[in-house]
Amino acid sequence: MNAPFTKGPTDPTVQPVPASVVEKVDAADTTLQNPKRAVISIGSNLGNRLETLQGAVDALEDTPGVRVKAVSPVYETEPWGVEPGSQPSYFNAVVILKTTLPPSSLLERAHAIEEAFNRVRDERWGPRTIDVDIVAHAETVSDDPLLTLPHPRAHERAFVLAPWYDVDPDAQLPGRGAVADLLTALTREGVAPRADLELRLPE
Repeated sequence: MNAPFTKGPTDPTVQPVPASVVEKVDAADTTLQNPKRAVISIGSNLGNRLETLQGAVDALEDTPGVRVKAVSPVYETEPWGVEPGSQPSYFNAVVILKTTLPPSSLLERAHAIEEAFNRVRDERWGPRTIDVDIVAHAETVSDDPLLTLPHPRAHERAFVLAPWYDVDPDAQLPGRGAVADLLTALTREGVAPRADLELRLPE
């Protein structure tokens, strides 16, 4: 069972990752040859949103050639591109990976995770059980219509940049600059941290 972890009222900050978990993750990295760093954005606004996000994190970790290195805090976000109040709010987070998979294979895995959680693509900006988007893959810059890297709208989405900044304050979005600077230029209206919710780093 993937029961969600919640934090007590006396601890509004993100829990540090235990050293034992970090050691396990670092040890697992030795199984990857020349891994690349990848940034994944996950979001859900249908069903048990937190449980679904945790399931996506766990599914990424279970992918051969992938190790989950960090998971951001959870944000609650108003839906993008639709009338206010027409859809439930999203839970969003960012996952940092080390992977030996090329971007195309990572995209296939992202789509497989979406399908496993019954993602439906009936309408643009429609509600969804899970979104798994590749934000960046190492320093790759590509205008391939099947997978544009970095994600073509990441630089203008606070629900991507805010959790990414939380988990990696020195992050750079290839071709766009520092995540911290990009985030400063955006409004965070409708993008709120949920300190009472937490995603677990897979062990």
